[in-house]
Amino acid sequence: MKRLTWLVLLATAPFLLGGCAAMSVAPVAAIAVKGVTQAHEAARPISPSEEYYIGRAVAARILSRYKLYNNPELTTYVNEVGDVVARKSTRPNPFRGYHFAVLDTREINAFACPGGIIFVTLGLIHTCKNEDQLAAVLAHEVGHVAHKDGIHSISQARWTKVFTAMGKEAVTLYGGTTAASLVSLFEGSIDDVFQTVVVNGYSRQAEYAADAAAVQEMSRAGYDPTALVVILTRMEAMGKGKKGGIFKTHPATAERLARAKALACQAPPSKGETIRAKRFEEIVG
Repeated sequence: MKRLTWLVLLATAPFLLGGCAAMSVAPVAAIAVKGVTQAHEAARPISPSEEYYIGRAVAARILSRYKLYNNPELTTYVNEVGDVVARKSTRPNPFRGYHFAVLDTREINAFACPGGIIFVTLGLIHTCKNEDQLAAVLAHEVGHVAHKDGIHSISQARWTKVFTAMGKEAVTLYGGTTAASLVSLFEGSIDDVFQTVVVNGYSRQAEYAADAAAVQEMSRAGYDPTALVVILTRMEAMGKGKKGGIFKTHPATAERLARAKALACQAPPSKGETIRAKRFEEIVG
C-alpha cells in the first residue's frame, strides 16, 4: 500500500523552488488516512521517502521566512558544487537526491533539511572567497543530511503516537477526531525539525561530526580540506559579539576551528584550484 498518509505533509506545506503554496489540510488528511486499519510498528525508523516529505515541509517553513535568490546561474553553480561533494559523502543518493538553493538574505547561515534539501544564504556565499570554501560550507550541510540529524530531532514519543493513531479504526471516518490528531502529530514532527534546524541548532557533537564529514567529502572530491579551516577562521572573526544567524545555531567557532585544524590534512592545493578560483570569481564576483 502506498503511504497515502504523507499527503498530509504535502498539504501542510508543499515545497516548490519558486516558493510555497497553501492548501487545505482537512480534505487531504481525510483521504490520507482512509483505509488505514492496522497499526504500524511504532519503533521502526522513518523511511527515506518519509524523511524527504518531512524535509519538504521544513523547507516550506524556511521559505515562509526567507525568499529565494533569483539568480539561475548562481543557483546552478551552487548545485554543481554541492553535488560534487554530496557524491563523495556516506549517503550520496538520498530519496530524490540533493537539492541546493540560495536564500536572498545577507544573514550568514545555511540550513540542511531532512532528505537532502539544503539552503545557503547569499551572505554566507559572499563570505566565501573561493570555490573550495563554498564546497566546505555545502559539504558540512551534506554531512547533516548524511547523518540524518534533522530526522533525529523528532521526538520519539511523538513519532510513536503517529503510528498509534494510524492504526485506529476511527481514522477511517472522514473528519474524525483521530484524523485531526494525526495531522497535528505530523505538524508537531515538522515543528521539532524546524526548531532544531532554524532556531536552536544541532548539538555540538552533530556539528563536529558534520565538520569531520566535510573534510572527508572534500578530500575525496579533490577540494582542499583546509578550506574548511579558512572559512571557519573568517567566521570566527566576523562572529565576535554577534548572536544572530549561524552564530546563534552553531557551537562557538573557536571550538570548531580547533577540531577542524586537527582533522584537515595540510595538503597543497589541488591542480584544479586555479580553474575553480576563476569560475567562482566569474559567477559569485
